[in-house]
Amino acid sequence: MTVARPDLIGTHHVAIICADYARSRQFYHQVMGLPIIAETYREARGSYKLDLALPDGTQIELFSFPTPPPRVSRPEAQGLRHLAFRVADIDEWTAYLTGHGITVEPIQVDELTGKRFTFFADPDGLPLELYEQ
Repeated sequence: MTVARPDLIGTHHVAIICADYARSRQFYHQVMGLPIIAETYREARGSYKLDLALPDGTQIELFSFPTPPPRVSRPEAQGLRHLAFRVADIDEWTAYLTGHGITVEPIQVDELTGKRFTFFADPDGLPLELYEQ
């Protein structure tokens, strides 16, 4: 008997473990403008969990732990390569991030889609991408 595959609906969340909770909270909430859904301190783990909302309903779960190991390499290590945000105007975002002292790589054009994109990093050096719709 074959069991039918159920449909995937979409992405619910992406989880990020940060080195400095206050710094990463400020970056994702204040600089990137993501609204806070919930913020929980988990005393037994000595860590925070911050749920942040993206406009399409996707969430970012930002975790802190007492001594997380650093990422091995960027971005070509096995595992999640980067997190990409869809934006309407990449030039506006590049200027905005640069105005906040964030280094943004030169804008490139995706050879397969013709869309413009660029990379920058969060406070822990995690690779983030802006992808123009």
